[in-house]
Amino acid sequence: MDIGTRWKAYEFRWAMESEWTSAIRMIWRTFLTFEGREYSQEGIQNFYNFITGDKLYFMFLKGEYQLMVALDRGHIIGAGSIRNRNQLSLLFVEEAYHRMGVGSTILRKLCDYLRNEEGEQCMFVQAAPYAVNFYRKQGFRTLRSEMEVSGIRVTPMEKTF
Repeated sequence: MDIGTRWKAYEFRWAMESEWTSAIRMIWRTFLTFEGREYSQEGIQNFYNFITGDKLYFMFLKGEYQLMVALDRGHIIGAGSIRNRNQLSLLFVEEAYHRMGVGSTILRKLCDYLRNEEGEQCMFVQAAPYAVNFYRKQGFRTLRSEMEVSGIRVTPMEKTF
């Protein structure tokens, strides 16, 4: 499967090492805009520590934390990753690109990759409050009600292929 394809003017592909910092900065900005107001200070700090810690970066370098990016003329406008075989992690799209199909396209490409390249039959996500309706529209079902882990509010969801 050719992950590196264009949709409209946007490019979708696996991130290069040199793009890690830009992707994390976009994720952080978007988190603060849409999720930060819903989280406690503990949750905000834990999220920041998760995305900026060396552990995640080293997992990315070893191929254990695959990150797909969406670019508009070379600028990262969206990102989504896979960890623990089939768990969606850090699906974020810059505010100016919301409702333009960027998040849906990243998600579809990650699902296609898991199904066609890895033989997975489902994808899991710990959906943030702001994203629950988006995931429902993408075919995810709620596994249990919202819970809080280390100040981070999530709803466990699953999509079968």
